Amino acid sequence: MSPVAGARVPLLPDSEGGVPPATVSGAVFNVANSIIGAGIMSLPATLKVLGVIPALVLILVIAFLAELSVDFLMRFTRAGHTTTYAGVMREAFGPVGALAAQIAVGFTNMGCLIMYLIIAADVFSGSNRQGEVHLGVLQQWFGVHWWNSREFALLVILLLVLLPLVLYRRVESLKFSSAISTFLAVAFVTTCTVLAIIAIVEGRTQSPKLIPRLDEHTTFFDLFTAVPVIVTAYTFHFNVHPIGFELANASDMTTAVRLALLLCAAIYFFIGLFGYLLFGDSTQSDILVNFDQNTGSAIGSLLNVLVRLSYGLHVILTFPVLNFSLRTNIDEFFFPKKPLLATDSKRFVSLTVVLLVLSYLAAVVVPDIWYIFQFVGSTSTVCLSFVFPGAIVLRDLYGIATRRDKIIALFMVILAAITSVIAISTNIYKAFQ
Repeated sequence: MSPVAGARVPLLPDSEGGVPPATVSGAVFNVANSIIGAGIMSLPATLKVLGVIPALVLILVIAFLAELSVDFLMRFTRAGHTTTYAGVMREAFGPVGALAAQIAVGFTNMGCLIMYLIIAADVFSGSNRQGEVHLGVLQQWFGVHWWNSREFALLVILLLVLLPLVLYRRVESLKFSSAISTFLAVAFVTTCTVLAIIAIVEGRTQSPKLIPRLDEHTTFFDLFTAVPVIVTAYTFHFNVHPIGFELANASDMTTAVRLALLLCAAIYFFIGLFGYLLFGDSTQSDILVNFDQNTGSAIGSLLNVLVRLSYGLHVILTFPVLNFSLRTNIDEFFFPKKPLLATDSKRFVSLTVVLLVLSYLAAVVVPDIWYIFQFVGSTSTVCLSFVFPGAIVLRDLYGIATRRDKIIALFMVILAAITSVIAISTNIYKAFQ
């Protein structure tokens, strides 16, 4: 992704001697951190619904399609004169296309940020949904107090952890927190794997379903509801431009995306398989709920706490990366003619604070991530990942798409549309049963 005139949108100007390009390793961690988010905790449940073999195949297929869609997106970015996702859509479809992309990015990222805060609140302060109480780590350690309530714990996290990180003006500056976040995701997967192996050795696991079982509880159409979960787990396209244009060469971003997808596919494979083996048919849609149990042993209880903490800290450190692209997208939407956001301190800080406050209020008010998760996964994320990149290729404004590209793009759009419509319809039908 070679820089073009004005391409380095996320960077500060070169008035102080120039800014060095980002590193490939930093890009890998930032891409991986953008990919691994709330979707990871739902993957064991997708294996319960789909069975082991179809779910693992779907994990690989969607990773492959995600790489192709990013390649489509960046080829047309380099062929044009823009540096943002909305800009590519504007060149292909005019102002309506840009508006559609901006709404989808804003809706997806804001939904993810809210989900991350809800997850963090669940981990540290517990939850009380439909009369079922789950204590958080702080409450288990210190008892129930006002200072470890959801509202106060989230406020402390926002002020002491998130605010310093979201005030960085280059996404490259987040590479260390992204590396820690990725390590915590690996620790989460590793701990789950260890617990699953212990359960297998002790004979406490059930025989997993290799293929889906259709009965009165699971219909054929229910299988499609698992697809948005995996699609959401691979949606990082909104961060491709901010991360990619801080690199020196186009091939560097291609390499970073492939390495990050390989890493994430491996993480998804292990958490999905071992999480499902660990809890079998009792696997919850939020696997963290399964770890809120008394294991009867000090080691088991310690590992349960480590699983929850590693995941909670992971989503906290993922928050700034998604906030970066959301802030840029909203600024482009409301202030298209203003100077670069990074050069205007007043606008930068004001927009940052507003996004933090809105995320905090929504996370306090919304009781469950699944109200957001299922709808976002079937609408805006599938548009960003497959529908929009496929549509750009089919439009082929610059005549650079091959016949193979157009066939793949058409397949992406049709497959995304069919699965999303079925998933949304099934969820609506079940909601009114």
